[in-house]
Amino acid sequence: MTVGDPAPADLSGRRSTRQRSALVALLEELDEFRSAQDLHALLRARGDAVGLATVYRTLQSLVDDGQLDVLRSTDGEAAYRRCSPSHHHHLVCRSCGRTVEVADPPVERWAARMAAEHGFTDVQHQVEVFGTCAACTTAPS
Repeated sequence: MTVGDPAPADLSGRRSTRQRSALVALLEELDEFRSAQDLHALLRARGDAVGLATVYRTLQSLVDDGQLDVLRSTDGEAAYRRCSPSHHHHLVCRSCGRTVEVADPPVERWAARMAAEHGFTDVQHQVEVFGTCAACTTAPS
């Protein structure tokens, strides 16, 4: 590649930039969901000069490409994480944020049945169940 050549595209066909690569590398290291602001702060702490607007745009493109899961908290804040590529749902602790991926065939059957009963086709769904995990339930207050 020479100066002036466009950056090579990643697997999604999007241009691979230093900022995108830094964010993807960070997400691969994290197990928990994180907000865009948290991810931006972590990138800056590492010395990666990435603007917050770039973080938001890149996160949205990764969600659009099916590379990230996004959860919205009860106050509407979005949190992001790389998740398994297969369809799954989440159990989310309201206290500590711990998240467990679950696959549940009965939920899939229920969603398909509800869609069919109401004449819907090409149906997609997301299920996030919020509660309190065992560790937080037994922790002293």
